[in-house]
Amino acid sequence: LQEKAKLLRSQPAQIVEPKGLLYVQQREFAVTTPKDGSVSILGSDDATTCHIVVLQHTGSGATCLTHCDGSDTEAEVSLIVSSVKSFSDTAGCGRLEVHLVGGFNDDRQLSQKLTNQLLRAFDLQPDDVHLVTFCVTELNDREEKDTHFPIIYGIAVNVKTAEIFPATFPEKGPDEDLRSAHVLTGATLTNIYDAKMEQLHIGPYFWSPFPHVDFWLEQDDQQILQNLSTSPLAEPPHFVSHIRSTLTFLKEHPFPSRSLFPDRKPRIYKKNEEGLWEQVCSNKI
Repeated sequence: LQEKAKLLRSQPAQIVEPKGLLYVQQREFAVTTPKDGSVSILGSDDATTCHIVVLQHTGSGATCLTHCDGSDTEAEVSLIVSSVKSFSDTAGCGRLEVHLVGGFNDDRQLSQKLTNQLLRAFDLQPDDVHLVTFCVTELNDREEKDTHFPIIYGIAVNVKTAEIFPATFPEKGPDEDLRSAHVLTGATLTNIYDAKMEQLHIGPYFWSPFPHVDFWLEQDDQQILQNLSTSPLAEPPHFVSHIRSTLTFLKEHPFPSRSLFPDRKPRIYKKNEEGLWEQVCSNKI
């Protein structure tokens, strides 16, 4: 496992373009199979103390990617195991393999706690789950002037070849602010993809007006970083602008049941011929 982690850490992060990509945000997961005609890459990044989990069934090729932050690890692991198994019932052979990437030696030891939670949760599964990649916490840590940072912040998995590699994503949509707002207001782990229909489903999400939103938007970058990050010194450079954008969205939509989801239906996207997400008109559903 250490050798494999070393190999993964030594690879430069590839820039993954939006074509054929399904980007997974924090507290989201997506599952698909190699038969998917729309999505060939699942990916997530911006993990500091968070871990990105890839679960694959070697028989069916069903692949799940999720971005865990330790909010309810045991329930999340059960959910992703059952979702991968639901695509693998007909596969006579094969096994479940898990890949864990992310975290670092942070001051508050949040990464270590999450690593332990994930290992325990997979261990408690009635199914055998084989740990194949373990590039977390101290195995994903680098030190610079007495400050620790993750080496890998993001990964992608090719669902056709099962290859996993460090990655960054210029495009994190669709509905990036809406999905981030869902997390910031306390979402539980959400499945965002229907692999049978090859559709991305966002929402419907509901929240109460975000407390003190104006106060937070008035704060300088340093205050936002110190108070709204689990690891202020190790965040990627766009962290604060991302949080500001999400807070602005929450200010604009204090009651999403009125402004975003008046008909209580999800926003549905399909890949177009260019391999990019395009919203499906709700009256066609």
